[in-house]
Amino acid sequence: MYGKLFALGAGLLFGTSVLCLEVRASEPTTPPDPPEFPAQSEPVFVGVSDILEYRALPEYHEPEWVTEKFVKTGKLPPVKERLPKEPLVYKAANMPDGIGVYGDVMRHVIGGRPEGWNYIAGQSQGWGGIDIGMMECLTRTGPLFMVKAEELQPLPNLAKSWEWSDDGHQLTMHLIEGAKWSDGDPFDAEDVMFYWEDHVLDPNLTPLNGASPANFGGESTKLEKIDNYTIRWTFDTPFPTEYLYQMAYGNFCPGPSHILKPKHPKYSDNTYEEYKNAFPPEFMNWPVMGAWVPVEYRPDDIIVLRRNPYYWKVDEEGNQLPYLDEVHYRLSTWADRDVQAVAGSGDFSNLEQPESYVEALRRGSDESAPARLQFGPRTIGYTLQMNLSGNGWGDPDERAQAVRELNRNLDFRKAVTMAIDRQRLGESLVRGPFTAIYPGGLYAGTTYYDKESTVYYPYDIEAANALLDGLGLKDTDGNGVRNFPEGTAGGRDIEITLLANTDYNTDRNLAEGVVNMMQELGLRVILNLQQGTARDDLYQSGRFDWQVFRQTAEMVTVVQNTAMLAPTGPQVHQFHRAGSDGTLDLLPFEQELVDIVNAFVRTQDLNERAELMKRYQKVYTENVYSVGLTQYPGALIINKRFANIPAGAPIYMYNWAEDNIIRERVYVPKDKQQDYELYPQSLPGEPGGDGPIT
Repeated sequence: MYGKLFALGAGLLFGTSVLCLEVRASEPTTPPDPPEFPAQSEPVFVGVSDILEYRALPEYHEPEWVTEKFVKTGKLPPVKERLPKEPLVYKAANMPDGIGVYGDVMRHVIGGRPEGWNYIAGQSQGWGGIDIGMMECLTRTGPLFMVKAEELQPLPNLAKSWEWSDDGHQLTMHLIEGAKWSDGDPFDAEDVMFYWEDHVLDPNLTPLNGASPANFGGESTKLEKIDNYTIRWTFDTPFPTEYLYQMAYGNFCPGPSHILKPKHPKYSDNTYEEYKNAFPPEFMNWPVMGAWVPVEYRPDDIIVLRRNPYYWKVDEEGNQLPYLDEVHYRLSTWADRDVQAVAGSGDFSNLEQPESYVEALRRGSDESAPARLQFGPRTIGYTLQMNLSGNGWGDPDERAQAVRELNRNLDFRKAVTMAIDRQRLGESLVRGPFTAIYPGGLYAGTTYYDKESTVYYPYDIEAANALLDGLGLKDTDGNGVRNFPEGTAGGRDIEITLLANTDYNTDRNLAEGVVNMMQELGLRVILNLQQGTARDDLYQSGRFDWQVFRQTAEMVTVVQNTAMLAPTGPQVHQFHRAGSDGTLDLLPFEQELVDIVNAFVRTQDLNERAELMKRYQKVYTENVYSVGLTQYPGALIINKRFANIPAGAPIYMYNWAEDNIIRERVYVPKDKQQDYELYPQSLPGEPGGDGPIT
C-alpha cells in the first residue's frame, strides 16, 4: 500500500497525469472508463453472518480496571448482568486484525457545535461522528459496503431479526432482549413507540435527520407494540424493503424515553421549544445505547465521551466492546480536521476535498508520517441540477419562469452538458488519476451502474452552440450574451442564477468553472454563493434556477432514499417539486423514471431490479436529467496506530466512515497506545451529573 502511495505521489509531484484526453464528438456515446488509481483499496465481500450474530457466550470480560474499581466495589453489577440475554457478537474472522485489546483514545476534530442531546426532537450534537458514537438504530447500514450483493440488506442492530407476512404488508421485528441504556435503564419497545408516536408522527417535532411518516410509507403506515421486545409494521405496499434502510442512522434511532417522556409536552406543561432544549450540551452523561457517553463539554474546545458500561455488543471471546475507552471531538473547523489528522494531532478524518489530495499523498508517503491514507471507490460526485418545475415551486418571477421553460427543453439541456469540459473541470480541482468523467445518474463502480446503459454527450462547444441557435436563442444586442426570444421575459439577456455552497472550496470551484464554460455558450450565469443552512433553505424552497449539488445516497446505493431517484411524490425530489397547487408537471421521461422507480420498489427479484436500473440510467442520461460534472474517491486519513480498519471502507456510501469502519471494534495494540485519555479509568456518572465517576 505505502509503496503504491509513494509511487503515485512521486508521479504527481513531477506533473505526470495519467488521464486520457477526451474525444470530441457531437454524437452521444458511452463514457470513458475511470482512470486506474493504484492507491484505492478494495473491500473483501462477505455475508451478513460472517460479520455478526446474536448469541450467548460462556463467559464475558471487560477492562480489568472496570472490574476492580466498579464491580468489586458494588458500583456496577457484573458484566454478564449488564449485557443482554443474547448480545450482538462480532466475528473475529471478519476483523482485519482480529480480537482487540482495551485502551487508548480516538481523537476527532469537527467543525460543528452541539445544540444539545435531544436529537429525536431535532437537536444537533455537532456531527463529525458524535451522533454515530452515541445513537443506535433499529438497523445498520454503514458496513454494507462489504456485504455481498446477493445478501444486500440492512444489518440487524437493535432489531435483531424480522420477518414479513405472506402478503408482504406486515413486518414483525424482534428487538434485542435485555439490553440497557448507559444508565442501566432497560431498552424495550416503549422507547421505540415513544419515538414513533410522539416524534415521527408529531407534526410539532422534526427529529434530527428530518424523519417523518414519508420515510416509512406515509400517514397510512402503522407501527404497534406486540410485547416488550416485539413490534409490528403495517404498510400499504407489499414488501417495501427500502424502509429497512430508513430504520438505520439517522431516521430511526430511539431516544431514552425514561428521561425524555417526563419533559415532552404531551406528558408535561412544557412547550415544544422547552422540550427540545431541555437537555443542553452541558447536561452530562446523557443516556445512550451507543458505545460512548458524553462526560465533558467545554464550549468551543472539546467534547469527551467515555465507554458505555452497559454496551450490548461483544467479540467472540466475550470481551465487552468498545475496545477504545475514550473518544474526543475537538471543536474547531472542518478544514482543520484534515490538517490535524495529517499532522497526527487528530486521528481520523474524511478527506473529501480533492484540492488537498496531492499534498496529503505527499505527506502520507513519508515513512515517518503519523497517518495513512486509504482511498475508497469514486462515490463523491457533483452534478448541475436545473429547476424543472414549470408550475410555481418557489414562486418564480418572469425571468426565472423563462429559465425554467428552457430547463425543461431537452435540446437546451443537451447544449449545456456538451458545453461542460469535464476533463478540464476535474483537473481544475486536482491533477492526477483522481477525478473521472461523470455524465450524471448512477456512479461508475457502484452496484447498479451499467456502462452500456449510460448515454454520454462529450464536450463539443460548436455542437452545443448550434443547438441553442436552433432554439432561436440569439445574441440580439451584440453584447456576447444570448437573449430570450422576443415576447419571452422581454427579450432580455439570458441570466441564470447558480446556487452553490460556500462551506467547501470544491463546490465554489466547480460553480466558478460552470460559470466560465457557460460564457462560451453565450449564457450569463450569476453565482449565488451561500453558506450551508442558507443554501439549503433556498433549494428546499425552490428558489433557484440551477444549483451545483453533491449527489447523495440514492445515486450511490439506489436502495436508500429510493423514492428520491425520481419525483415520486409532490415534495420528494431535489430539483422538481410540486407547485403551489400541489401538482407535479412531469415531463414524459420523468413519468417513465417514476414508473421505473416504483417498479424497483415493488419487486424483490434481484435480476429484475438490475434490469430496471439499467433502464433508469439510460432514460436519465439520455434525457440529461441533471448535468454530471465530476466524480472522485474520498480517502480516510487514519492514524497508523489503529487496527481493525476494514479495507475499502468508503468515506460515504450507505453511511459515513465513522459507521463504516465499525468503531466499537477498532483498537490500538498495546505497544502503540498513547497517553491521551483525559479521564483514565473512569465511567459515566449518573444522568445530569457533573462528569464521570472514578
